[in-house]
Amino acid sequence: MATLDDLRKVIRSCPVIDNHAHNLLLPSKQEAYDLLSATTEAQGDALTDTHTSLSHIRAVRQLRELYDLDNDAQWEDLMEKRADILHGNFESFLRRCFTGIHTILMDDGLDDTTVYLYDWHDDFILDKTLRVVRIETVAADILREMYRKGNLPIGPALHNDDMCAEAWITFLQAFESAIVTEINDPDVAGFKSVICYRTGLDVKIAGDVQVATSGLEAFQSGYLPDCSRKDFRIESKGLNDSLVISTCRLLSAAAKQDSISKPLQFHTGLGDADIDLLLSDPSHLQPLITAFPDVQIILLHTSYPYMRQAGYLATVYKNVYLDLGEVFPQVSRNGQETILRQCMEITPFSKLLFSTDAHHFGEVYWLALKQFRQAFEKILVDYVENDDLSIEQAIDAAKAIYFNNAKRVYNLDVDLPEIEPVRLTDERTSRDYPTGMEQPRRTRAQSNREARIMQAPQPLQLPWREPEAHEKPYDLDAFTRFTTQNSDLKFVYVQWLDYLATLRARMLPIAEYRRLVTEGERIGISRGNTGTLQNDHVTSAVSSTGQLYVEPDMSTLRLTHSKDPLASATTIASFANEDGRPSTCCPRNSLKILTDRFSNDHSIDLVAGFEIEVVFLEVGTDDQYIPWTTNHAWGTFTPEQFDIALPVLAEIADELANIGINIQQFHSESGPGQYEFVLPPLPILQAIDTLIQARQVIHQIARLHGLRATLHPVPLNSVGSGQHVHLSLNSSTQSSEDLEKKELSFFAGVLEHLPSMCAFLLSNTASYARVKDNMWTSGAWVAWGTQNRETPLRRVKQGRWEIRCLDGFANPYLALSALLAAGLDGVQEGRQMKMKDCTANPAALTDTQREELGITTKMPVSLDESLDELEKDEVLKRGIDEKMIGDFIVMKRAEKEMLDGMEEKERHAWLIERY
Repeated sequence: MATLDDLRKVIRSCPVIDNHAHNLLLPSKQEAYDLLSATTEAQGDALTDTHTSLSHIRAVRQLRELYDLDNDAQWEDLMEKRADILHGNFESFLRRCFTGIHTILMDDGLDDTTVYLYDWHDDFILDKTLRVVRIETVAADILREMYRKGNLPIGPALHNDDMCAEAWITFLQAFESAIVTEINDPDVAGFKSVICYRTGLDVKIAGDVQVATSGLEAFQSGYLPDCSRKDFRIESKGLNDSLVISTCRLLSAAAKQDSISKPLQFHTGLGDADIDLLLSDPSHLQPLITAFPDVQIILLHTSYPYMRQAGYLATVYKNVYLDLGEVFPQVSRNGQETILRQCMEITPFSKLLFSTDAHHFGEVYWLALKQFRQAFEKILVDYVENDDLSIEQAIDAAKAIYFNNAKRVYNLDVDLPEIEPVRLTDERTSRDYPTGMEQPRRTRAQSNREARIMQAPQPLQLPWREPEAHEKPYDLDAFTRFTTQNSDLKFVYVQWLDYLATLRARMLPIAEYRRLVTEGERIGISRGNTGTLQNDHVTSAVSSTGQLYVEPDMSTLRLTHSKDPLASATTIASFANEDGRPSTCCPRNSLKILTDRFSNDHSIDLVAGFEIEVVFLEVGTDDQYIPWTTNHAWGTFTPEQFDIALPVLAEIADELANIGINIQQFHSESGPGQYEFVLPPLPILQAIDTLIQARQVIHQIARLHGLRATLHPVPLNSVGSGQHVHLSLNSSTQSSEDLEKKELSFFAGVLEHLPSMCAFLLSNTASYARVKDNMWTSGAWVAWGTQNRETPLRRVKQGRWEIRCLDGFANPYLALSALLAAGLDGVQEGRQMKMKDCTANPAALTDTQREELGITTKMPVSLDESLDELEKDEVLKRGIDEKMIGDFIVMKRAEKEMLDGMEEKERHAWLIERY
């Protein structure tokens, strides 16, 4: 039988799902924000009185423990110690702050330039961080992009009702498209609205026509006149109401049609001074709650001071839940206990969710969880001692509120870990809680590549659809919208990547491109063009007869960067045959066929995220390439980098963002002049299209600054460059266990065929300088390991792996096609993963130890060896296209012969100039 000690053990140490929190400030920004705000919503002059509040006085006492200071330390002493922490081992301090947190659901809709990305926080918690998408931020990003492109009717155009109506429809369609995309994103746990801050919770429920009309009126009369002056803050009632209603409709449809249920959080109650407190009463949401019974609604912040109203709503409506955050640590101890009791007066435990609502500071996470545990223990023990609950019921309630309710409501694929005991002393002592168990450290790469940050939606990106045989291959309406919205467009680059990863292009005046699209035509090229080298040298793969047709994929159409001398757009193309069918000799088509087979035959969706490692070079006095920056190491930000590199790197990031490619981060890498740009995870074909367009921006902006940005794997005698790709296997229909079995079969197939795949992954003789031990590249053994960077395949977690043996010489369409072909064979054959997880450097193991792990094969050490393996690989020939593989082998051997005829210095420069 359980005892009170068992109950206390659960309350004090149960891991928690934090169902609502915010990003931490970057260390460089921490000192600009006052930690006083951790315990109050007051701002400005009102903040000065915080020192005399009970919540602040209690926090000071508790922070002494966190900072390891004496009991008589004052606020100034705490701030001095805090400054030392910020300039010292900040990450170690954060691991202590996050003790006990299993999963974070993070609203990352604020301060995107001053805070860490949401997935960065994974380093400090037991599992990972998922996103909560703030719908007003989505809308603002779309409107900001429309404003930037001159597509909002402002000034005299405000009086043109037709223009305003057209802009409103364009905006609303883009908004709904963006919300649908986020609904289908596995790293999005839910959505949030801050309409409480903007126009209040009294959302007006009406028919579709009335909602649309009200939204248009507010858009035209309330938003547009001040949109530039107010920096796109959306606070016009009809407009804000329409965003909430549109989101609810889409969430309801997803729940009914696709069985995808993602909750919608509402800020209620407690807020900043700009909130209308009367309109923050959640009772105003009752009509909305009633209108959308399929939408799970979370009332945030205990709705303070309207706890009882919120508890009532959560009791009488199946789709309403009450969050218990923010009042910890912003309310006094006695107030917190009163609030919890009022929330529990009638509300079932199954409708209550824990959160910290922490923001900006790690200390808030620590204080919120610490204070919640203290209040929660006092209340539950009191209920048990007064026979309101049995001990077992109280334990179930604690586990539910800490973890299981959020797991259920947000459909999280997590399990409550075994609960370890944590000692608790009386709160009146100076050490209320010990730091508890140290949490396992997740690597930075694991978090930063796992899922994408909140991107500015791309409302003007055109949809692609598979044409029927009798149809023209282009979406004319979408193209018309694009050209109408970009009326100054004069040229379009139609581009494709050849077998040797050379980006080819045709430049079409917009009138000719419009004719091509309107009439359903394609650009004709000779089949012989696919068999020539980078300098037009002819290989035996060239055929003098036959025609291929270049067909631009409209879904990839985007504007070029602002420094392009032409007012232009760019689009990625595939090859079609004369009958209009996709050509089998096209690497891009091959990849699409394979991804479709995974989706259609195995219900597996594949997502890829690329890391672009690039070395910036300049020409020295002896006409030799030298590194752009030399006071340089991984993750550094030296004065030289600040002065020389940062303006160019930031310009590249801005130009990428302007064309809808929102990188997750950029930073210095290990080699001189070497930097990395991290792209967001996307469906594989889209990920590679984006990679190609992003690399071109990097090359071109660097060129404008007199630099050569090269993807050469070893451009200098220093650390090499890779083009690592993270691959995730996802499924909305399979259980986690079934998906993991297929995942292991997939990568068992990959490992079996890795030596032959290296012909695509490491496609140049220079690539094999990175096939070395002890270099953190890919190692010299065919192996895999969890978080092991000395293996060519690093398993990050279930469902996500990093392919490290890939560099910038590769054609990524071919490389990923080979990967998928081998993986598909593994899945179809149900191949068992016989090779064991290698958690050590394979080179440091004995032969016997490697054999025990199943590591028996060395990686190829030359391109010739890889090509020989590829010639024998029947699985890859069946999975891709045998003729395309044959032509590729011919061309690689011809390229190697050409390069071998050069002097080393000439060959090195030749490759740098082309890659």
